[in-house]
Amino acid sequence: MSVLDVEALRAQFPALDQLVHGKPLVYLDNAATTQKAQAVLDALDGYYRGDCANVHRGVHTLSARAGERFEAVRETIRARLNATSTDGVIFTAGTTAAINLVADSFGRAFVRPGDEILVSGLEHHSNLVPWQLLCQRSGAVLRVAHADADGVVSTETFAAALSERTRLAAFTHVSNALGTLNPVAKWTALAHRAGARVLVDGAQAVAHLGVDLQAIDCDFYAFSGHKVYGPTGIGALVGKPELLEQLPPWQGGGDMISHVGYECSEYNTLPWRLEAGTPHIAGAIGLGAALEFLGGLPLDELVAHEDRLLERACAELDAIPGVVRVGRAPRRVSVLSFVVDGAHPSDVATLLDLEGVAVRSGHHCAQPLLERLGLPGTVRASFSLYNTEAEVERLAAALRKALRLLGVG
Repeated sequence: MSVLDVEALRAQFPALDQLVHGKPLVYLDNAATTQKAQAVLDALDGYYRGDCANVHRGVHTLSARAGERFEAVRETIRARLNATSTDGVIFTAGTTAAINLVADSFGRAFVRPGDEILVSGLEHHSNLVPWQLLCQRSGAVLRVAHADADGVVSTETFAAALSERTRLAAFTHVSNALGTLNPVAKWTALAHRAGARVLVDGAQAVAHLGVDLQAIDCDFYAFSGHKVYGPTGIGALVGKPELLEQLPPWQGGGDMISHVGYECSEYNTLPWRLEAGTPHIAGAIGLGAALEFLGGLPLDELVAHEDRLLERACAELDAIPGVVRVGRAPRRVSVLSFVVDGAHPSDVATLLDLEGVAVRSGHHCAQPLLERLGLPGTVRASFSLYNTEAEVERLAAALRKALRLLGVG
């Protein structure tokens, strides 16, 4: 496909073709989870109908077929993110599990009392709470590079929060609450210069950007399948193999061992050493199908299309009295957060749903950030490759109707 044909793309997502409260669905909750392409549904169905078997230890044909399909996804991920090796592609249940893996395993191996873990002020709870738990266990100290009123963490603020005690810096590639795009390569270089390792939360980035891990040079990168048109319950931690080799196993069980005795066990090689138990085989196969689908689209066109949607949505909402956008970073991706004077975000979202417009309301698992901005929550519209400018107009029209019903604005 040489150019982005949005109508043809929409036809590949069955869930978009439905009515909500008697109106055509406008799905603008993509930052929470994306819809699934038919190719992904077919991949899941194909595994369960024809190749349903456990992987790695079976010699029969179904197990061999399932194992080949499962392991091939590591190369799909490696290629999509331009990682160095499939040895560094660790399947997890998603971004949260990947971050917890690093917090537990890296923490046990390298973090000591008095060390520091640095996070940005834009983080999802999944890239905050695991580090709080690590600090409680280890005696380390959590430091925060706070965001300003526009939802930006300046590079100067980030650099000032680093110290010789920083063992790991963890920050999001794209803010799920505000859409802020962070300069992750620059921050990684600064952290490495200070002697720290780096984890990047890529949950909101992989579906919307070209991600080049060799250019970013972070030590760990985490993402979720369900944010990138794939299934729920699957994702990956992509790490530098030479560092992953130094991490003790996170969980014990099958596949992560090469020999087990009653007194001790010998652990498997990467990547399986950090994957205990039967994996989410169907999920991995579905994730591979999603990334292959995404890889078949012209990236420049995809980015330009989503940028146009965001720009149009900002202009439409700025023209509505009483609507205030939250987060005005100069570089943003796919997310528009806003509040309505005199109205609770949940009431606004409920009225939008009655018009068939699906958005998210609340603190978006970024409660410390919103509290710092003086807000209990926002309404969040988040865009994806299958959204259209006509749907942006539907959002604006539904919002104007909601404000009339609420008697505000």
